Amino acid sequence: MVRVNHQAFFCSLFVARLADQILLFLVPLVVFQTTREVSWSGLAFFIETLPRYLVFPFFGALCDRIAPLRLMRVSQTVRALTCFGGVLAYLLFGGIGWLIALSAICGVLTSQGLVAREVMLPQIFSTQQFQRVLAYSQLADQLGVVLGPMLAALLLGWWRWEWVVGATGVLFGAADGALLLWRRTSGFEPGNPPPRLAGHWSRPLRIALRHVLVLPGLKRLVLLAAAENLVIGVTLATSAAMVTGYHAQSNHYYAALQSAGAVATVLILLTIARTAWPARMLGRVAFVAICAGGVIAGASGAPRGYALGFLLIVGFDKMFNVYIRGARQRIIPPEDYGKTTGVVILLNNLTQPLAGLLVGLLSARTQTGPLIVAMSLAMGGIGAAVSLGSSLLRRKRALALGE
Repeated sequence: MVRVNHQAFFCSLFVARLADQILLFLVPLVVFQTTREVSWSGLAFFIETLPRYLVFPFFGALCDRIAPLRLMRVSQTVRALTCFGGVLAYLLFGGIGWLIALSAICGVLTSQGLVAREVMLPQIFSTQQFQRVLAYSQLADQLGVVLGPMLAALLLGWWRWEWVVGATGVLFGAADGALLLWRRTSGFEPGNPPPRLAGHWSRPLRIALRHVLVLPGLKRLVLLAAAENLVIGVTLATSAAMVTGYHAQSNHYYAALQSAGAVATVLILLTIARTAWPARMLGRVAFVAICAGGVIAGASGAPRGYALGFLLIVGFDKMFNVYIRGARQRIIPPEDYGKTTGVVILLNNLTQPLAGLLVGLLSARTQTGPLIVAMSLAMGGIGAAVSLGSSLLRRKRALALGE
């Protein structure tokens, strides 16, 4: 069981995720409602997500040099200031580009906080079963995901989007306050960062890439996560357009669907937190469910069919994350955990903005549904190829040992 005096830490994760989810909800919805073009929604998603993934290696190396707690606090404070600054710029100059720009900046800072959290968790919960700690961490995230769309839709019913962004800035400030409270009540003392590496500035990046290429099992995890993020990316980029456009449902239906997916995820994560599932089973079940969900969502012509596929995708995404994060923590050496995690997260997630870019480029030439199906089938093909390659490699090693 997680200690009571760590509740403020998980509260900070929850509030920060709540604020981040409001921005993720706003951008594709406001862009699509303004332009009525799926392609613009996809391009906005690409612009919003690409920077947050490109900076992961930099922040990973930074976590091996600067205390992760300090990086988390800076991340949340600057996100609050960015929201306030973006709203002020919109009021002074106008233009929807301010929403996309502030969301991209907040996405970069979210990446900083995420890598810092990944480095801190093994330090804070060194005596706990790590898979269970990851489940609680994901639960804090998912509670934010549950309430984020609902709160965003509620606030949009009262206010214009720029005031909703201002409220989001207040939430980021509250998340930083909860983190400060946890720091003062828990007695947590971060360890000293490892000595700085001598040599060229790119040395941490080269060390991380060498780990990806050499450490057994790490390439496999990267490929599987990249395949899964193809479907996650195309779903995030097109969900607003598919629900409110193609299926002609309301904003409240869209918010309810996102919240239903998050509720399903919470139930799945509670099961993981309270039971001892084998790690490989977690990965296999989640991977197959996400792939099937993409095919169903893309192929269905009815709102209920799309909703079923959507729920499978978002419901099992965090289960797959628990598997990936747990396996990664067992493989990567502790002294290189920050820098290597940053590079791995970048490689895992580059397919998300790629999916958004493909939506922007191809949605005008083909329907969005077949594009979702094609990416889901690509995910399944990559997963099958990785599984077959791993089996052949194990057989080859067994034969070599037998000789």
